[in-house]
Amino acid sequence: MSKMEEAKADYLAGMKYKDIAKKYSVSLNTVKSWKTRNKWQRKNATKKKSVRTKEKSMHTKPEKVAPSLPPPELPDSDELNDKQKAFCLYYLQRYNATWAYQKAYGGSYNVAMTNGPRLLGNARIKSYLAELKKQQSQDLYLNANDILKQLAKQAFANYGDYIDFGSEEVPEVDAKGMPVIDPETGDYMKCTRSFVNLKNKDEVDTSLLKKVSIGRDGVIVELMDQQKALQLLLDRLPEPEVNDDSTNSLLKALKDGMKEIWSDKKNEDDKG
Repeated sequence: MSKMEEAKADYLAGMKYKDIAKKYSVSLNTVKSWKTRNKWQRKNATKKKSVRTKEKSMHTKPEKVAPSLPPPELPDSDELNDKQKAFCLYYLQRYNATWAYQKAYGGSYNVAMTNGPRLLGNARIKSYLAELKKQQSQDLYLNANDILKQLAKQAFANYGDYIDFGSEEVPEVDAKGMPVIDPETGDYMKCTRSFVNLKNKDEVDTSLLKKVSIGRDGVIVELMDQQKALQLLLDRLPEPEVNDDSTNSLLKALKDGMKEIWSDKKNEDDKG
C-alpha cells in the first residue's frame, strides 16, 4: 500500500489534514492535493454534519469512535481471524496496542485501551507476532521495517560523519592580533590550535541529528539517543538462535574461567 493510499484510509477514517501531513511527513497542501486530485469523499460527511447540529442543541459531547479499516493481505493462520491478524500488523507499526485495536476493530478509545492490551496477552497473538517479526514481505510490516532501519541508523550513527575535528599549526599572534616573530630565527612563530568544523548539510543525513548549534564554547552537535535506539532494536528484533556448538563453547569458556579463578585462590591460600 502506497503512502497516498494509506493517507486516504486515514482521511476516510476521519483524521484531519494536519494530522495526516504530520504522520506521513508531507505538507498540508500535498494532502489537500491528494484529496482533490483523487476525489476522496467521506461517505458519512453529510450525515456527520446533521448529527453535529443536533448534538450542539442538546449540549452533549459524544465519545469519539474510530471505524475499523479493511485489513491488508495477511499471512495464513487458522488460529486467528482477519481482525486479529490486522491487529498484529498494526501493532508492529507503532507498538501501541490501543491504536492497533482501534485500527483493526474500530470503537472508542476507552474500549480500545482495555481490549488492546488484553488481546496482546493472548498466546496465539504472541505467537503470530513472533512469526511476523521474521517476515519481510508484507506491505504493512514494511512500515515497521522502515522504523527498525531508522533505529539502526540512529544506533550506529558516527559523529565523524557530521564534523571535522583535529589540530593544526597556525601563526602565533600577540594581543593586538599581530604575528609574533622569533627573535632568534626571524621566522614567524607558530602554535598548535584545535578545531571543530561542521560538514555541509547536503553531505550528511540530518534525520539522525538531535541538535546543532554554535554557542560561546563553539560548535555543539548532538545525535539521537543511541543507547535508547539500541534498546528499542533489541526489544523488537527476534531472539537470536543459539546452536549447540556455540552453547558448548560458551559453557567451556565459563568452566575454564572458573578453574583459573579457583586455582589462583588455592595458590593464595597455600602461600598464606
